[in-house]
Amino acid sequence: MRAYYRIFGYLGFYKGRILLYALCVLLSILFSIVSIGMLMPFLQLIFTGEGSSTLSQSNNQVIEMLNQFLAASIQENGKAHTLGLICVLMITFIAGKNLFLYLAYYVLNPIKNELVNRLREELYGKVLQLPVGYFTERKKGDLMSRMTNDVNEVEVSLIGALEGWIRDPLTIIITLAVLFLISPQLTLFILLLIPVLGLVIGRISRSLKKISQEVSIKFGETLSVLDETLGGLRVIKAFGIESILSQKFKESNQRLLEARNRIGYRRDLASPLSEIMGIAVFTAVLFYGGRLVLQQQLLEASAFIAFLGIFYNLINPAKALSTSFSNMRKGSAAIGRIEEILHAPLVVEDSPTAVELKGFEHSIEFKNVSITYDDTNITALKDVSFSVKKGQKVAILGKTGSGKSSITNLISRLYDVDKGSVLIDNTPIKEINLIDLRKDIGFVPQDPFLFSDTISNNIKFGNEKATNQEIINAAKKAVVHQNILDFKDGYNTILGERGVTLSGGQKQRVSIARAIIKNPQILIFDDCLSAVDTETEERILTNLEQVS
Repeated sequence: MRAYYRIFGYLGFYKGRILLYALCVLLSILFSIVSIGMLMPFLQLIFTGEGSSTLSQSNNQVIEMLNQFLAASIQENGKAHTLGLICVLMITFIAGKNLFLYLAYYVLNPIKNELVNRLREELYGKVLQLPVGYFTERKKGDLMSRMTNDVNEVEVSLIGALEGWIRDPLTIIITLAVLFLISPQLTLFILLLIPVLGLVIGRISRSLKKISQEVSIKFGETLSVLDETLGGLRVIKAFGIESILSQKFKESNQRLLEARNRIGYRRDLASPLSEIMGIAVFTAVLFYGGRLVLQQQLLEASAFIAFLGIFYNLINPAKALSTSFSNMRKGSAAIGRIEEILHAPLVVEDSPTAVELKGFEHSIEFKNVSITYDDTNITALKDVSFSVKKGQKVAILGKTGSGKSSITNLISRLYDVDKGSVLIDNTPIKEINLIDLRKDIGFVPQDPFLFSDTISNNIKFGNEKATNQEIINAAKKAVVHQNILDFKDGYNTILGERGVTLSGGQKQRVSIARAIIKNPQILIFDDCLSAVDTETEERILTNLEQVS
């Protein structure tokens, strides 16, 4: 049950509404049982015959109370009137049952939806907190599968069964209590048979968790192929490798199909088996109870028929409860994969004694810095030491893979050093509040990333409070203003995913404008002018001289 602690923890926010739901369910169950229980006086009245005015005596207190009620009503109003009264009461109680059942769903459905929302928000929040290195070690498709397919699985299999966690046990307990009042002997016989049903369903449900986890993994692999296809569509078409990617997707999709079929076979087997077992138990009760009636042992015919009606009311909740346990097994695999993300360590996080960075005054210093990336085990930097004073412009040159980008990543603290330290104004950046640190850094990556939003908003991400004029000024300094005006909607042009609407050089310049509008103390360029022509590059560098 440890896998479900997070869901149970969320339920603590809704204690009042859950109690209200339980109350509505309780009233619905009581109205349901009473409506079926009205069969007893109805049948008693029919079985006494038109000419009879007396009812049989019973040792059962519940039946005897009903007999007394009937006798008083018959004596006062006659049999026809009493029969009509019983019919009206049955309709009233059935209406009450459905009213409270609707109210129960009305209270519960928002809780279920909010639980899923909380889970999604917590998962997304954790993704934003995790270090960059976490994502370089994992396939994007697998992470997307956990955030979509696995969350949906939890919603359907686990949270979807939430109503059964309260309703079905309450129904079973109260129904068994009423059945015990009618006939203790027959109820004990039922209690001996029900565990057999649980054992059969339990055996099936135990295999669902493993297969469900396999489905999630296969779904992640399929998403990875799809993501690679969409991201590299131009390369795929340019090299004419559509058939290779198509075959790769078909194979991945086929493995997913086979896994889903296996889990479908097991899941669907639970329902017909539980129904067969339920009918077998009902038939056994019918046979055993019928013998008691025929032998006139402790049970009358009218009471036995009402007993069967109430007992049949027990089969669906028992079946639903067993299905809920099966779904919980299936959902536990999904929530386990989600928990792997939620429990992932925050390698880059604020120190408990983190201090505020009050501007950049003196220098940035690397002292014997070494870093090895976990995903490749390649040492990117080894014993690197240098210092950059405020106002200096430093260019770091080196061959591909020599660690230039690693230096920029360390200053922004996208990674932490393995050895040595990076200091700003003689303070290790590990001791500086992350938000303050990154607030004073303007970073333009080698591969610029733009959001699927307007050009204006993409620039404004550098400073949410920027005015339209400040956005235009930043674009002019990045030498992209005229390019933006060439679009029909200008600054309101919606960019495609990852800024696909723009050319490579335009994307880089919009990214530069985003960094400029931030007005940072430290400005870092990671080969961000590679797609810009020489003339434009000179103009940008000249403008940056004015910015600094």
